Amino acid sequence: MEKKPVIGGMAVIEGVMMRGPVQTSLAVRKADGNIEIEKEPVKKLSKTWSFLKWPFIRGTYALVDSMALGIRMLNKSANLSMAEDEEELSTTELIVTGLFAFGLAILLFVVLPTAVVHFTQDFIGGIVAQNLVEGILRITFFLLYVYAVSRMEEIDRVFMYHGAEHKSIFAYEAGEELTVENARKYPTLHPRCGTSFLLIVMVISIMVFVMLGDGSLFYRVWSRLAVLPIVAGLGYEFIRFSGKYYHNRWARIIIAPGLWLQKLTTREPDDQQLEVALEALKAVLPVEVKDVQKDAELGLEHMQLARA
Repeated sequence: MEKKPVIGGMAVIEGVMMRGPVQTSLAVRKADGNIEIEKEPVKKLSKTWSFLKWPFIRGTYALVDSMALGIRMLNKSANLSMAEDEEELSTTELIVTGLFAFGLAILLFVVLPTAVVHFTQDFIGGIVAQNLVEGILRITFFLLYVYAVSRMEEIDRVFMYHGAEHKSIFAYEAGEELTVENARKYPTLHPRCGTSFLLIVMVISIMVFVMLGDGSLFYRVWSRLAVLPIVAGLGYEFIRFSGKYYHNRWARIIIAPGLWLQKLTTREPDDQQLEVALEALKAVLPVEVKDVQKDAELGLEHMQLARA
């Protein structure tokens, strides 16, 4: 049986972004209730620069590429979901918002835990213990941040679309007809989710940061920022490896913490949200997969006519 192309996704404002091998789609439920779909070709620098496909390097490239695409799609979805009488966000506003979010992430998850450990190191012990405490603080801050933002109504709806995205991909990977009824039965937790990736990166950072040694607060902060591409690369390879063997018991045990974390970032979607996710998914499927789906739909119609 031919292996299915890998499809990845992301929840956005009132919609879902899906990325296939050749197309990226954005499906958004507009204020009037209609679904608007926008598509664009996937631009892969790795086709020009082959070294970007090398192990570990490909993880860093995938992270940067996904972040850039995600921010752009979030901004686009915000404008598409607005009512006609609402003013769209300007390019300057979008850039400022993106820079603020990036700066806040660096402050909360790099500078703050590093600074706390640096100023309390006399009470903690050696460099191994310091990095363990720093890692625990980083994960704790992340969990508190996710919990805090999940209390916002707008973010809660994004988490519902996140669940819809996972259910749709599960249905696709199972080879089922892409309908709301079929997608509904699948879980909202997926082994290749970016939330799991973030947790893996935080755990791996504990081991990598130990090798950076001691120093001033300035050294501690910039050295951690400098090796983040290495940490991201290791995290990517881990997710890729564990996802490949997801059906094995040992792999399920290893990735279980990442799936537990997704319970904070996913919610059960309603049928309208599942419909949006499925439309985004259908828009990026390769032609040969669409043909299989079309044949399945025609077969179902023939069965219904025969029963009638």
